[in-house]
Amino acid sequence: MSTLPDLATLYPPLGLVVRAGELTLRPLADADLPEYAALLRRPIFADPTAPEVFPWYRADPEERELDALRFQWRLRCGIGPEEWTLAFGIWADGRLIGSQDVSAVRFAARRTVTSGSWLTLDAHGNGYGTLMRQAMLVLAFDHLGALRAESSAVLGNAPSFGVSRACGYIENGTQVSTLPGSSEVEQRFLVTPELFRRPAMPVQVEGLNPALRGMLGA
Repeated sequence: MSTLPDLATLYPPLGLVVRAGELTLRPLADADLPEYAALLRRPIFADPTAPEVFPWYRADPEERELDALRFQWRLRCGIGPEEWTLAFGIWADGRLIGSQDVSAVRFAARRTVTSGSWLTLDAHGNGYGTLMRQAMLVLAFDHLGALRAESSAVLGNAPSFGVSRACGYIENGTQVSTLPGSSEVEQRFLVTPELFRRPAMPVQVEGLNPALRGMLGA
């Protein structure tokens, strides 16, 4: 009897793994989603009324979970050379603590990625926010060939600004938020391979095979 291939073989994004120090980043699989949904009920922001709180986080927990699951499935369906988002779960010593995404539009031509991230409140203060961003940038710059990485955060969001600056980003103007349900003014940031402040430990990337490179336009 023949053995069927696993899902990561059939759908290459699910085989991608990035490791840096205590952290493991990999796209969320269906088996991870119950743990991910439970994570969304935990505090992420010290002040849940602050301007930087994500609009989706303001929803009731049940609605927040359902929308998050729909969002994850929709992202997977949308991965292709013209546009893609890889939504990584962040595990610290085997415990899911947050999310780091990286996105691109027409990556083959633009060589530009954007990103967003969050950690549960009890995971703050350990350097994880900086390290997971650095790990994502190593993937983008060293393995995918990106030439620019952009990010943004609501004005006054000092922790996010601090992570960006620790990774070597420079300020790049302002914008009105593009997040659904938000009209907050955001500070934009930009980093290039030359400006990038690399992590102290090595970053390992596994599963970036030719099939996945083709899906990402890399």
